[in-house]
Amino acid sequence: MKTTFVTLSLIISSLCANAQSYTGFLTDNYSGVNSVIANPANITGTPVKTDVNIMGLSVFGGNDYYGVNILDAIKSDYDFDLSANKYPSANNNIGFNLDILGPSFMFNIDNKSSLAVFTRGRSILNVNEINGKTIDAINENDSDDYYINEGDFNIIGHGWAEVGVTYARELFNKDDHYLKGGLTLKYLQGAGSAYLSGKNLIVDYDADGTLLPDGDTTGSITSSGQITYGRFDEFDNEDYDFKLPKKSNGLGADLGFVYEWRPDYASYTTTTANGSSYVSKHENKYKLKLGLSITDIGKIKYKEGLQEVFDVTGVNVSEDAINNEEDINGILNNIYSLTSSKTGYKINLPTALHFTADWYFNKGFYVNLNTDLSLTSKKKTNVNHISNVVSLTPRFESKWFSFYLPVSAVQYNGFQVGAGLRAGPLYIGSGSVLSVLTSNNSKGADIYAGLKIPIYQGKPKDSDDDGIIDILDECPNEAGPLENNGCPWGDADEDSITDNLDECPNEAGPIENNGCPWGDRDGDGITDNLDECPDEAGPIENNGCPWGDRDGDNVLDNVDECPDEVGPIENNGCPWGDRDGDGVPDNLDKCPDVPGTIENDGCPEVEVTEEVQKTLNQYAKTILFNSGKSTIKAESFDMLGEIILILQEYPSAKFSIEGHTDSDGSAALNQNLSESRASEVMKYLIESGVASNRLTSKGYGESKPITSNATAAGKAINRRVEINLIKKDD
Repeated sequence: MKTTFVTLSLIISSLCANAQSYTGFLTDNYSGVNSVIANPANITGTPVKTDVNIMGLSVFGGNDYYGVNILDAIKSDYDFDLSANKYPSANNNIGFNLDILGPSFMFNIDNKSSLAVFTRGRSILNVNEINGKTIDAINENDSDDYYINEGDFNIIGHGWAEVGVTYARELFNKDDHYLKGGLTLKYLQGAGSAYLSGKNLIVDYDADGTLLPDGDTTGSITSSGQITYGRFDEFDNEDYDFKLPKKSNGLGADLGFVYEWRPDYASYTTTTANGSSYVSKHENKYKLKLGLSITDIGKIKYKEGLQEVFDVTGVNVSEDAINNEEDINGILNNIYSLTSSKTGYKINLPTALHFTADWYFNKGFYVNLNTDLSLTSKKKTNVNHISNVVSLTPRFESKWFSFYLPVSAVQYNGFQVGAGLRAGPLYIGSGSVLSVLTSNNSKGADIYAGLKIPIYQGKPKDSDDDGIIDILDECPNEAGPLENNGCPWGDADEDSITDNLDECPNEAGPIENNGCPWGDRDGDGITDNLDECPDEAGPIENNGCPWGDRDGDNVLDNVDECPDEVGPIENNGCPWGDRDGDGVPDNLDKCPDVPGTIENDGCPEVEVTEEVQKTLNQYAKTILFNSGKSTIKAESFDMLGEIILILQEYPSAKFSIEGHTDSDGSAALNQNLSESRASEVMKYLIESGVASNRLTSKGYGESKPITSNATAAGKAINRRVEINLIKKDD
C-alpha cells in the first residue's frame, strides 16, 4: 500500500500547469492567428495579411516538489528518491497543461479590422495543496506503516474543445497614438472532467493491523475527514469505454486591448499632392506596445455529471477490502458513508489576466515583458487555474524568420530559460529547453511546435523607383516628385517655366511674374506691374492707388483742404474754429463772437437775480407734504413744474434745497423729517431733468425759524422748503 501511494504521488507530482502556451512565439508580430490565445486584439494592425494554422501543439509540465535532471529522469532506471532534489512543504502543487491549436485562420477585413476563426483542444490537471512533508516522511520511514495528515487538498482534471470567433478593430489612430481592441466568443464542448477534494483528511496505515482467517495479516486503515468526488462518468472503471459526454457545453470569451506608441508614425505614411495617402502595412510601426487582456471567461456545465460527498471516517478498515474494489468510486461508496449527492456541475475555465510590454530597439530586435496572472482560486473545488508567470523575452524578428530567448519566473517551478524560432511555416520552441539541458534541479519543462501557412503584407511596388508606390503614383512608369503625384514636371503653357515653378501653368507669362501674365487684380485699368497698389483700385493720377485719408476724417486727401487735421465734410475736411475761445466750436456756438458757457450754447449766461431767488422760494414754500411724512402731495406738482422751468433758464447755476420744520415734536424727529423732505424735493427735480450735479439737499429741523412757533400761523410759516442759489464764493 505504501509503495502504491508513493509511486502515484511521484508520477503526478512531476507535472505542474504553466501559464502560457507557445512561450516566446506569441510575442512575435508574425505569429498570426496563434496570437488570439494571448490577446484577441493582436490579429489586426500587424504585418500578417492572412494566416492559416494547420496544427500546433504545446505541452507544459512541472512541480514544486521534485527538482531533477530531466535527461536522467526520463531513463527507466531513474530513482526519484535517491537522485532527485526534494522540496516538501505543507502545500505542494502539481498539474499538467496540454494545448492543441487545430485548423484555424485569420484575415484582414479592411485596413482597420480583422477576423479569426479557430479550433482548439485543451486539457489541464491541477493538484493543489498536497502535503509534501507527509510524502517525504513516508519515504524516509523504514517501516511499512505510515501516517498521513493531509488536511485540505484539491485535484481537478478537465479536457475540452473550443471553436472561437475573434473580431479585432482599430479604435483610435492619431499621430503617434494607436489603440486597438478585440473580442473572442467561444463555443465550449466538454470532453471530460473529474475533481476530488479533501477536507481535514487524515489516514493512518498499519501494515499488519488486520488478522486474516488463515492466521496471516494484512494492512488496516484508520481515517477521518471528508472527500468530495465529481466526475462526468465512471471513467476509472477498468471496463470504461470513453464516450464524449452528452449535454456538456458552455460559452466563453476573451477580451483584449493593445496600445502602440508610434513616435515615427510620419515616416510610415506617404501622402501625395492630391491628398491620397498610404500607410505602410508590411513593417512594424511602434516603438512601445502595451497589451492587456482577460482570457477564458466562462464555464462548461456537465448536466449529467455526478458530484458526491463522503464521510471517510473509518477505523481499522482492511486493506484487502479496499483492494477488492474496482475503482475509487467503489471504495468511497461501498466502504465509506455518502452524505450528499447531486446531478450536474460546472467547471470554470482558468480565467487569467495578461499584460505585455514590447519594446522595439532597432533593425528587428525587440524585448518583451509578459505577465500572466490567474484570476481563479486554486482553493475552489471545480475551477481550473494557471500558474502565475513573468517572462522577459529578447527576440529577433523578421518577415520569414524569428528567434526567441524567453527567461521566465514560473510560480512553483522557479526560473526557466528557453529558446524558440519561426522559420516560414514552421514554429518550434520551449520556454525551458536551455534550463532543462543545463540544470540538475529542473522543476518543469515544456515544448511546442506547429505548422502554418502565413501570407504576409507585401511591400508596395515602385516601378519607376521615384520613391512613390504605384498605387499612389499617377505616372508609375515615369519618375517624378511627390509634389507632382509621381509625374515629371511639364510646361503646359510653353512659356519656358516648368509647371512646378510656374504659378500660372496654363497661361504664358514672364519669369518676373512667376510665369503668370500681368493682370489687373483691382480692376482699375492699370496692370499690376505698373500699379503701385495692385490690390486696391485707384486713378492713374495717383499711380493706381486710391486717394488716402491721412487724418482719418472720411474726407479724401484730394478734396480735403486740411488733409492732416480731422474735420467734417461740411467744412471741407477742416476742423471747426472757436473765434471767441469759449470752448464751444463755431458751428455749435449761438454767440460765436462773444465768450459764453457750454451749458448756454456758447452764449454768456444771465445771472440769477434776487428777484428770481425770491420767486423760487415763494414757489418752494407752497410745496405741501403729507402730515408727518416726506411724500409730496399731488397738488404741489404744478408749482414744482414752475420751479423746474426757472432752474432750466440757468443751466450752470447750482442750488441748495433746504428743509425746515416747526417746533412740534422732538428735535431729532424734526431734523430727520426736514432732511428727508429736502431730499425728496431734490429727487423729484433730478427725475424731472435737472442735472444732479447742480443740486444738494440739507435739513435744518426747527433750528432756523423765521417767526415765532407760539402760534399756529407761525408754525405754518416755519414749516417750509427753500431753494437757494449756491454762490461761487460759497
